[in-house]
Parts: sequence; C-alpha cells; structure tokens
Amino acid sequence: MTTILAVANQKGGVAKTTTVASLAAALGAQGRAVLVVDLDPQGCLTFSFGHNPDRLEESVYDVLTTEKHAKEVLLETSEGVTVLPATIDLAGADAVLLMRPGREFALKRALAPLRDQYDVIIIDCPPSLGIMTLNGLTAADSVLIPLQCETLAHRGVGQLLRTVREVQQITNPDLQLLGALPTLYDARTTHSRDVVADVSDRYDLPVLAPPIPRTVRFAEASASGATVLAGRKNKGAVAYRQLAENLAGYWWEGKELATFAAEV
Repeated sequence: MTTILAVANQKGGVAKTTTVASLAAALGAQGRAVLVVDLDPQGCLTFSFGHNPDRLEESVYDVLTTEKHAKEVLLETSEGVTVLPATIDLAGADAVLLMRPGREFALKRALAPLRDQYDVIIIDCPPSLGIMTLNGLTAADSVLIPLQCETLAHRGVGQLLRTVREVQQITNPDLQLLGALPTLYDARTTHSRDVVADVSDRYDLPVLAPPIPRTVRFAEASASGATVLAGRKNKGAVAYRQLAENLAGYWWEGKELATFAAEV
C-alpha cells in the first residue's frame, strides 16, 4: 500500500530537505520504491540527488500548470530514488494557479497515476504556507514537521498546525499528523532537550525518534550533490536509517510509531 508523506515547516533552515533526501535514500536502501517530489523553487532536493535544477528544461512546474504528465518529467538517481524535480520556474506557480478552481488539488491529481508504482512518495514542501504547501498537504496521507532544536524553534509551529487543521477540514480530511522530528539535536545540552519538551507540551505534539543529531556531514553531502547516506558511516546517517526503520514498521507492519521523550 502506497503512503504519501509531506514534510513541512514554513521556517527555513530546519533540515527539511535533508530529512526528505535522507529518509528517501534510507527507505530506498531497504528495497522500497521511493518517489520524492520537490516543491521548493530553490531545487535543493533535486540537487541533493545529483541533478542540476538550472539545466532542467521541465519540472514539477510544468506538471502543475500545463497538461504535462508527471511520468514525463521524472528523473532517476544513483541512490535508486525517483525525483519529480523543481526549477526556479516553480516560484511563479502560485500566481498561475491562483485563479484556477481546485488549485489545492493540482499535485494530488498529478500524483494519482503514479501512486501504485511506489511504496512511498515523500513531498518536500517549500518554507512557506502558500499554495505549494497546501498542495503538498492536500496530496499527502500524513505530515511530518522537522523541528530545529534551537531557541524560538517553536515560533510558527502553531501557525503550521492551524494550517494542517484547516486542510483536514476542507481539502484532506484523512490527513494524519505524524508529529515533530527533532533536528540539529545536541544531546550534550539541556537546551535541545528543553526545546523538544516545550514543543511537546505546548502543542501536545508527538515527537518522533530518534532525534537527528547536528553534524557537518549534512552540509558536506548537500554541497556535493548527494545525500548523507551516500558517504561513509556517520551519526546523521545512522539516525535517518533508524527513522526509516521506524516509519516502515509503522506504515507496513502495523507497529507503534516510536516517539522520543526528552529528559528534562
């Protein structure tokens, strides 16, 4: 059974794209058929899988705004993950879709013919609460919120949760909120644990395990056009592999979703 996961947070710099790329690569390494959808005009997810967005002639923009079929735009990668890529053209998609009826359903319609071909589809939503993010949430079965374990990280979480509730009420009543994923986590500090505990208590939000540690390997991988799992073993890759195992057990084996309890 195919599951579609949206990864969303309107705050930038929370390791959202890193989470999508690393989780997809880890699930692919399990033998799962994985499709990732890049909804960010910056195209960082597309670049993370070895494709230069500046050299692509077609992208998800064409799929959402014209009659182009998604299967005509898909790109394969060295890590076995299929990409529906983004280019800077996507920055104009909101304006094009704004006056169209059912604009929030554009991505859902585009993915419908592909759904049975993949075990999981992961959507990288842009750092905003615009039409692209609404499309991602409307198309998804569940949503995951990467949460930076730093001061004021919770700012905006309430607004995002309100958006999720509105989507549940209007365009996608079956959307499930999986919870928050702690990123840039430093287990040596009480501050990281305090941030996780604060968000969990303030919003009654499940916090998934394991927390993703802060490591320079993520930046190095992004700069090289690869995911962190493509390089040598490191603590970031280990954490994302564990997250992939937890989600796979939850989605396909009926296991309880592992959560993280901060010790404060």
